[in-house]
Amino acid sequence: MAASSNSSLSGSSVSSDAEEYQPPIWKSYLYQLQQEAPRPKRIICPREVENRPKYYGREFHGIISREQADELLGGVEGAYILRESQRQPGCYTLALRFGNQTLNYRLFHDGKHFVGEKRFESIHDLVTDGLITLYIETKAAEYISKMTTNPIYEHIGYATLLREKVSRRLSRSKNESRKTSVTNEEHTPVEKISSLVRRAALTHNDNHFNYEKTHNFKVHTFRGPHWCEYCANFMWGLIAQGVRCSDCGLNVHKQCSKHVPNDCQPDLKRIKKVYCCDLTTLVKAHNTQRPMVVDICIREIEARGLENIPYYGLKSEGLYRVSGFTEHIEDVKMAFDRDGEKADISANIYPDINIITGALKLYFRDLPIPVITYDTYSKFIEAAKISNADERLEAVHEVLMLLPPAHYETLRYLMIHLKKVTLNEKDNFMNAENLGIVFGPTLMRPPEDSTLTTLRDMRYQKLIVQILIENEDVLF
Repeated sequence: MAASSNSSLSGSSVSSDAEEYQPPIWKSYLYQLQQEAPRPKRIICPREVENRPKYYGREFHGIISREQADELLGGVEGAYILRESQRQPGCYTLALRFGNQTLNYRLFHDGKHFVGEKRFESIHDLVTDGLITLYIETKAAEYISKMTTNPIYEHIGYATLLREKVSRRLSRSKNESRKTSVTNEEHTPVEKISSLVRRAALTHNDNHFNYEKTHNFKVHTFRGPHWCEYCANFMWGLIAQGVRCSDCGLNVHKQCSKHVPNDCQPDLKRIKKVYCCDLTTLVKAHNTQRPMVVDICIREIEARGLENIPYYGLKSEGLYRVSGFTEHIEDVKMAFDRDGEKADISANIYPDINIITGALKLYFRDLPIPVITYDTYSKFIEAAKISNADERLEAVHEVLMLLPPAHYETLRYLMIHLKKVTLNEKDNFMNAENLGIVFGPTLMRPPEDSTLTTLRDMRYQKLIVQILIENEDVLF
């Protein structure tokens, strides 16, 4: 079949109301091929086979040769049997008839059946999926190889038309999922969460902080027909037909995922918690410059210092060095995870400021990727080892430029705050060196989980944070 028989993205006329807009037409060629694929035909063994594995059925024929298996299949397309290897007893093979030849696959079972990456509950599902894949990849090899050349993802003309209406709705309720009805070439309605629409609306939102973020793609099994949101082609197979971004919900073929830009716009309803969430993911989901925990905690700490009460707020002795009650710090963490930016951490609820500083430090420690990222860790350590102060400062500045924008902004904001802490040293006894001791291992961790490396680098971690605090006005 020629690729020209498949419809490409059409430029439909659009009403001024975004609700009446007709999304692009999804390409049905691969869906049609899946419908045409051979169906599995189980060849049952007429006799009871001794020592048949309990997880195989009557399609198991015991120890037979390849030639015997070929004869049993009888040239019927889609016919299959299971057999035990003559050369390697205890090893099992799926013999499958496809393309006028018998194909033999080494068969495994670990609670599920598999011959490759995909794992199936039944042999029937494994064979069905295999026949679909073989048929489509045989009939449409050239078409599949060109799927990414003219992607819908790069030409979503409806993005501009939708942006004002969708942006207003997103600002009213960030948790509301948007759905759009899309139509394939045969005009069959398909209900689909439109992550493309969300991405387009957020991209054009003037209030959006445009930090680059890679998609967090994971293999996914789609129930019912699904089309790739990158190339607009059908996602074939019974299970693991493609990948889904666990942060924004984008659904694409595995091969298409390699071409998707780093423009993930996380959806709040997919972000289960605030602590332990990737920093860039969190700020993009909440459309903020920095993580809300950082802003709210620092704002609360500095606000308490405005009362001009000795040993309160920024003047509190041992600020960040003294620990608060662990149970209360966990309460603050749970409040942020549960209530987000509405979490109440005021002095009425938590009068001990060390609980707030402890919650902030815990947030940084819980980050899956530290504020000073694993990629830049060794460069910062090497910079700290430079003996000449001016050269060391220049080296630190160069490495700072390598941080992801959201990490850089968070570090900048924190250092401005810690500089204010040091300005109250006569009351709180916390200078830049003391804060470096506290925040060094909190803000930066070696990529390898090595106690020896951590101990060896501790003085350099402290020095880096000390340099950042003392020179925040120059470095940021």
